[in-house]
Amino acid sequence: GQPLGLAHLRLRLRWEPLLEVTQIKGDSETNSILSPRDEFADYENWESWAVIDGWPGPVIEDRVDDPDGAVRARPAGELQYEYARSALKIGLDQQAQYGVNPFKFGLIGSTDAHSSLPAVAEDNFWGKHAIVEPYAGRITHPRYRWRMAASGYAAVWARENTREALFAAMKRKETYATTGPRMVVRFFGGWDFAPRDALVPNLAEPGYDKGVPMGGDLSAAPDGKAPTFLIGATKDPIGGNLDRVQIVKGWRDAGGGLHERVFNVALSDGRSVAADGTTPPVGSTVDTATASYTNTIGDSGLTAVWRDPDFDPQAHAFYYVRVLEIPTPRWPAYDARYFGIDEIPGNVPLVTQERAYTSPIWYTP
Repeated sequence: GQPLGLAHLRLRLRWEPLLEVTQIKGDSETNSILSPRDEFADYENWESWAVIDGWPGPVIEDRVDDPDGAVRARPAGELQYEYARSALKIGLDQQAQYGVNPFKFGLIGSTDAHSSLPAVAEDNFWGKHAIVEPYAGRITHPRYRWRMAASGYAAVWARENTREALFAAMKRKETYATTGPRMVVRFFGGWDFAPRDALVPNLAEPGYDKGVPMGGDLSAAPDGKAPTFLIGATKDPIGGNLDRVQIVKGWRDAGGGLHERVFNVALSDGRSVAADGTTPPVGSTVDTATASYTNTIGDSGLTAVWRDPDFDPQAHAFYYVRVLEIPTPRWPAYDARYFGIDEIPGNVPLVTQERAYTSPIWYTP
């Protein structure tokens, strides 16, 4: 192909404001090969349809068996072009080099269902096609089987419930994705948020007053200041409690290197972050035999104000929020209970940890 010109970069920036980061055919936030220090990477990754048969160059193995039992090869180095987080980092490099970021996209989820049934709750999952609506054999269906993800939804912060307001919100990227739960998530960035701002009943008041919402931009850092972020998350009223809130940061250093780091900024159950950034797991109440769990762990809501401790005012950067639920049963566990399935293949995941991803906030020097 030909090198991408400036006009093409501007065209992508204009016409591609959003990216679908999660759906029934899997989740594309990140991969543990790309993000080896992220303990929550590899969520519902579904790679077999993206594999190229007979690729002549260097390859890595696709780590998930295909329905036909073959382990297929894929081109080495191509993985970074398949996931949202790495694309966001590549966008920073494009911005620094050309003054345009063609991958400055917000995040949404959608189902990709072909059945007109937007039912992607783990306990009410109606599949992608009519052939995989609930029945006893769909876990081992020859094409879709257990690999389907019960995901996802698009959340939009619009001023009113009209088509005009909804599309305006999507154009400005004031959106977030969830993998199924109806969590409420707020995310604002600015220079002057204080801990007391996380204590007000309506985070939108200090959020819009002092900063920009998800999908927004920060630039020209005031002398001696680092960006501060106001975050709030509330559980799905009929879903699992929250485990934690994280901020994912990506940045480009002075030498052109691209980096990422995940920060735990709010934890449930009184847990704290260790000096090395790690935190103890929230635990699990899941009983896979009965497809049940209890909300005796986790919190119903989490809020925080966080300041970037490693801010470089000369470095292009982005920040987005990831919210994690406590572990809950995955849809095959509910199928097994409902249809009385006694034996499930050992490689079928029966526990999940649902999540939400906000659109990023970008910093440009």
